Amino acid sequence: MAENLKDCSVPCKLSWDELEALCRTERLHCKELGVSRANVNDYEVEFLCDYKKTKKEEFYLVKWKGFPESENTWEPKKNLKCPKLMKQFHLDLDQELRRHKRRCIPKKLNKEVSSILTQKAKLRHSLQRWEAHLNLTRNHPGRIFVINEVDLEGPPKNFTYINNYKVGPGIVLDEMAVGCECKNCLQEPVNGCCPGASLHRMAYNDKGQVRVRPGEPIYECNTRCSCDPDCPNRVVQKGIQFDLCIFKTENGRGWGVRTLQHIKKNTFVMEYVGEIITTDEAERRGHIYDRQGSTYLFDLDYVEDVYTVDAAHQGNISHFVNHSCNPNLQVFNVFIDNIDERLPRIALFSTRAIRAGEELTFDYKMQIDPVDTESTKMDSSFSLAGLPSSPKKRIRVECRCGSNSCRKYLF
Repeated sequence: MAENLKDCSVPCKLSWDELEALCRTERLHCKELGVSRANVNDYEVEFLCDYKKTKKEEFYLVKWKGFPESENTWEPKKNLKCPKLMKQFHLDLDQELRRHKRRCIPKKLNKEVSSILTQKAKLRHSLQRWEAHLNLTRNHPGRIFVINEVDLEGPPKNFTYINNYKVGPGIVLDEMAVGCECKNCLQEPVNGCCPGASLHRMAYNDKGQVRVRPGEPIYECNTRCSCDPDCPNRVVQKGIQFDLCIFKTENGRGWGVRTLQHIKKNTFVMEYVGEIITTDEAERRGHIYDRQGSTYLFDLDYVEDVYTVDAAHQGNISHFVNHSCNPNLQVFNVFIDNIDERLPRIALFSTRAIRAGEELTFDYKMQIDPVDTESTKMDSSFSLAGLPSSPKKRIRVECRCGSNSCRKYLF
């Protein structure tokens, strides 16, 4: 019985705050909740909810970490040692007062203003928790940051962060049977190394930048190869190397992703990860997503269209990357530990130098010219659309990328 239940789970009905309060009450220690032997009795300010002042003193309504809102208390400013939280509270307050066309801070905030400030504080707190969870879950060096300065939308519901493909029912992948015997894969490749075994050339230069045309497959060294982890032919498998930020866009495109570091041209940025499903299942889900206006099904027309990657509810940071008709990311097919040509790993490389702070985008309906090789003619097209069999049945989705070459419609 235990064997059958080991992968089962049920949602907890308590909030994080209630769980933390329960831990402190029962004097239990929990690393994920931040309750330890050293701080189980501490009173820590979680955020500030309200403000008022008298002739002699200023007061703040404090939400205490690990305690329910019913335990909030008014505290004089002189008793509080939370300068960062106080600064953030006044930034939010100034913004809200400007929205109401007011300049001076009143002696007492009205209920509408204090409610908005509390909602913003709760939102910031929930995003911080989600950010911490994402960074605990990721298996790549690049850190993940989350910010929303546009509205009050919190972390997405029904979304699970995963680092690798999750294989769905009815999917069987072929594993790599052999590996290379190279001592130096780039300088002295034995029998052409892994790319040569598939009649292709080495895809990367000595700096790990891609040097083959889009549409030409990339074969990296794998777990059966003799080369070490620093081999130049191991790029995508090392994961995301850059610090990235999930942020809320200001023009109605939902969440987006920006880089916090400079990215050179032809550099690997991220993989598109999700659940692997069959074409029939993709057809069924595609109709549902169409009605919701979602575009998380990644169809691969590579040799033959058999599998689809669905990142709607399970995926990595690529789930939040927006479309652009003039993108700065390009898709490449990468094979590492499997040779199933129906399902390459979907790797996104930079098409140009990308400055720190710039949003990352790729074309949801990119087309790649066929590539002639010695072994086969690769005709590749990609769509992050999950198209039903009859395109005429699709609802036209307006494009909001804002580029000069915008096609006006995504589908």
